[in-house]
Amino acid sequence: MQSKAPPSQAAVPRTKRTVTSWALPLVGLTVAYVILVATVRNQYYQLMLTLVPVWATLGISWNILSGYSGLVSFGHAAFFGLGAYALTILFVFLGVTPWIGLPLAGVVGGLAGLIIGYPTFRLRGHYFALSMLAYPLALLYVFEWLGLQEVSLPMRRDAPAAFMQFSDNRMYSLMGLGLMVTALLVCLKIERSRFGMSLLAIKQNEIAAEASGIDAFRWKLKAITVSGIIAGAIGGFYVMVLLVVTPQTVFGMLTSAQALIMALFGGVGSAWGPVIGAAVLIPLTEILHAELGDKLPGIQGVVLGAAIILIILTAPEGIFWKVRDMLQRRAGRKVGAGDPARAPDTLPADAVAAAPALSSGLGALPARTAPAAGTPVVLEVRGLAKSFGGLKAVQDVSFSVRQGEILGIIGPNGAGKTTLFNLLNGILKADSGSVTYAGQPVLGLPTNRVCRLGIGRTFQVVRPFPRLSVLDNVVVGAYAATSSDEEAYALARVALARVGMERSAHMLAGGLTTKQLRLLELARALAAGPRLLLLDETLAGLGADAVEDVLDVITRLAAEGITIVIIEHTMQAMVRLADRFVVLDHGAVLAEGSPQNVTRDPQVIEAYLGKKWSQYARA
Repeated sequence: MQSKAPPSQAAVPRTKRTVTSWALPLVGLTVAYVILVATVRNQYYQLMLTLVPVWATLGISWNILSGYSGLVSFGHAAFFGLGAYALTILFVFLGVTPWIGLPLAGVVGGLAGLIIGYPTFRLRGHYFALSMLAYPLALLYVFEWLGLQEVSLPMRRDAPAAFMQFSDNRMYSLMGLGLMVTALLVCLKIERSRFGMSLLAIKQNEIAAEASGIDAFRWKLKAITVSGIIAGAIGGFYVMVLLVVTPQTVFGMLTSAQALIMALFGGVGSAWGPVIGAAVLIPLTEILHAELGDKLPGIQGVVLGAAIILIILTAPEGIFWKVRDMLQRRAGRKVGAGDPARAPDTLPADAVAAAPALSSGLGALPARTAPAAGTPVVLEVRGLAKSFGGLKAVQDVSFSVRQGEILGIIGPNGAGKTTLFNLLNGILKADSGSVTYAGQPVLGLPTNRVCRLGIGRTFQVVRPFPRLSVLDNVVVGAYAATSSDEEAYALARVALARVGMERSAHMLAGGLTTKQLRLLELARALAAGPRLLLLDETLAGLGADAVEDVLDVITRLAAEGITIVIIEHTMQAMVRLADRFVVLDHGAVLAEGSPQNVTRDPQVIEAYLGKKWSQYARA
């Protein structure tokens, strides 16, 4: 069932909504924590109030990479420890004040993120996670080998404040709070920007994100660099709190685990998640350690393990998302992970007028004229080939597509149709051949570059970003067309209007029907302003009425001048839709020509259509 944002929410300006959604809670948290720090006199509890923002900040650092991109890191201790040792070496051996050493520790952490991320992002899934685990373990042994097993920071009683050494431990709590708030502001800025939206798209479906023009490698490299800066800086501050550093303390498994646990417990993919996790778990573990540590050694690890088991069983996405979803159900809302009110909620009048009136009947498609013989060629494919071992998926395929043409790619299952599309938009690398788009060679270009050149793509199995709203899904596609976020939202709304889905903008993509998902994917491709659309079985899984609606949209797009290459098995629809067919069989071109001629070709009938269609075709 479709649900819409309340009118009052849609009318809230972007800036005002931003203040009410995160600035006021952040100010409230800061004021409450300052009051708490000011009233606590016990030195042990003062230390605890310092450790809460330390581990919250490290959790925020982990969240910026792993929470938003989905690449699980077991190695954030590497950035934390390098920042800790950078400040220590600068202070102990070079006499540099921590006020300078702290930002330099962040720089060291960021450089480490850049250096580690560049080769490691070639890996996927558990391979990435395990490789990240290797870095802090290797650094632990390196620093032990260097003779830095235990380095104490000297007391500078001549100028303690100049060297970040305070007699009142509450100063460290306030500094920790300041670092946590800074990290939160960075995280919130990322979360509500193109940066965060791109990472969320990568997390939910990296191939779809690339096909929408998102340079996944570049955004992930930026994320690990920012994450490393924050982790390195908080690692340097942690040394100033303890006044001693050992490899096991800063590079150990527990350090990386705590970053992950704080975010997982509080809410992965939310700026507030690590803060919630640290606020609950750090006091709990520290108090139990103080009270029961002598009787139950390792009680902290037991509590952290139990907390993770509990949260996985009761709220797999973390406390933040559990509470948020509960509140939204009570309010009768259902929106995506992005805030729908952060975007302009107005649709240009010309976009509304251009929106197709989708019919539910089986009437004729909108009239359009097939391109003439002299129309410029948009796509030229020559000798394209791809093999997987001994299987020749695509064999010496050649064809051309004219501006404004609808070309149908048909053939039996396993004929190589989707593989052909994957070669055309860069998901797979061809063994041989050439592909020219608008006079420019595109073979071998990354998928995101192909999209930004003007080639849009949909998929045989729909690839939405299910935790984002319909609007935010399409905005991801619009990023390829503009550097302005405001313009991206305007383009996204126009694209939704063109496929008749503007009224579903604030629905969660994960709750859409098959027809809506097909139209959503089409809108996402349109938002980038393509001249050529590659549609892979866009009609698959649709009922008769839904097929007519989608055909109506496709025909209108072609009438606007967009060139379309479509793979489809629904022959009754394809005969009405396509200007020309290319038939593939066992990866090779079997036939090419008008639908009327191709459907009467004996070779095509034998390979694909069958005797039943032969009788229909002659009728």
